[in-house]
Amino acid sequence: MRADRVFAYGVTAGLIGDRILGDPRRGHPVAAFGRAAAAVEGALWRDDRARGLLHTLVCAGGAAAVGALGARAVRSRPAAARIALTAAATWAVVGGTSLGREARAIGGALAAGDAEVARERLPHLCGRDPQALDEQQMARAVVESVAENTSDAVVGALVWGAVAGVPGLLAFRAVNTLDAMVGHKSPRYLRYGWASARLDDVAGWPGARLTALAAVAAGPDRRGAVRAWRADAAAHPSPNAGPVEASFAGALGVRLGGTLAYGGRVEHRAVLNGATGRPVEVADIERAVRLSRRVTWLALGACVVARTLAARTVAARGRGGRRVRRAGA
Repeated sequence: MRADRVFAYGVTAGLIGDRILGDPRRGHPVAAFGRAAAAVEGALWRDDRARGLLHTLVCAGGAAAVGALGARAVRSRPAAARIALTAAATWAVVGGTSLGREARAIGGALAAGDAEVARERLPHLCGRDPQALDEQQMARAVVESVAENTSDAVVGALVWGAVAGVPGLLAFRAVNTLDAMVGHKSPRYLRYGWASARLDDVAGWPGARLTALAAVAAGPDRRGAVRAWRADAAAHPSPNAGPVEASFAGALGVRLGGTLAYGGRVEHRAVLNGATGRPVEVADIERAVRLSRRVTWLALGACVVARTLAARTVAARGRGGRRVRRAGA
């Protein structure tokens, strides 16, 4: 079976597995990677970029190597084994179902008027200080996290899986996890986490644009999504979160961005879709989760089509080269 078909069947099965099973409560592969990365940090940490770069290369390169070894081990096996490996890797690295569950749990608490339960659960979804947020601000934080993590936890992995197979799936998730661990601008990680943060920006670029495009296509307000993306995305401090959050804001007709609080640090960000959007309401959390799911399946289709077209192009060039050689002979 051709590699593009293995990819198509494998990632589809992996996403269905995530949809049915979600993340395991114990023994998650990403958690195991996080523990390994923390151990590497403990051995390497110094307040300089070179040590941080080494940390990034060891951890992300190690994840890619594991994926490459796994792919090599099943290369000569039946197609079912290669599909199963791709499905397992996809299930391990994507987190769309858990993202939706956490968002809905917070939304349910807010809808029931239980702000304290919502504050307890919010750190499971994002790194903001829940004590600094009122109910409307928590709802906004959830919608923003759903938008950003649709790209980070799902679409970006699919893109790199289409490019590089199982090694691409694992490497992208490793890079994204490293950014979450050491990529923030705290005194400890300002230098040490620089390489992880920059690599995450590069690796996340194509997935963020595909996520924004899919949000335009799948959202209830396509023109609003395009308008907000074009007008406001560049004002966001993240080159990848900007297009994603702006397109979600426009598609849902809400305002995102503004003042945020992270661990005692306050940021004043630009408002996304501020010209026509309204304040986020609790009901918008469910709308964001549904949009995230539609974006996921559209992105899957786009990645499968791109991988198939690329395989056919390579095959056609190979046949053309063989014909030229034969004619020359």
